[in-house]
Amino acid sequence: MTVEPTVVVGKEGRRYPERPIIGVLAIVMRGDRVLLVRRANPPMLGRWGFPGGVLELGETVAQGAMRELEEETGVKAEAAGPLTVIDTIDRDRERRVRYHYTLVAVIGHWQSGEGIAGDDADEVAWLTRAEIVEQGLPTAPALLPLLDLARSRGYFEHTAF
Repeated sequence: MTVEPTVVVGKEGRRYPERPIIGVLAIVMRGDRVLLVRRANPPMLGRWGFPGGVLELGETVAQGAMRELEEETGVKAEAAGPLTVIDTIDRDRERRVRYHYTLVAVIGHWQSGEGIAGDDADEVAWLTRAEIVEQGLPTAPALLPLLDLARSRGYFEHTAF
């Protein structure tokens, strides 16, 4: 008899995982402002980043990113496609992997909603790139590089962030 391994999907099971966890990020612009959330939970507690979370079984990357966007902010957007894939690996003092996420950043075209903190977000804000930098906001390491990549690929050509 073959026994399938148990995969723990809950938030506690995300610490010290046996394998990378697939996550999704929603990058949504409105005019010259990008929608950001301040994280309410580890691993990026207190840092500003894009709405996102763990991909659920049976959903596509686009569906997952737009679901997480709505759960965390109440904002609705239409997925335009993936921007890139990044790895986030956090190690403890003994160099063991505490968190390992493979994140797919998805561009979303804003449809409705102003943004209200919900689910895993402490705060929601529409900010320009300049405001993020000038205010010295603590951000996820990939935030500004992802914004710059999206702009360089023409996703937000009409904006001046």
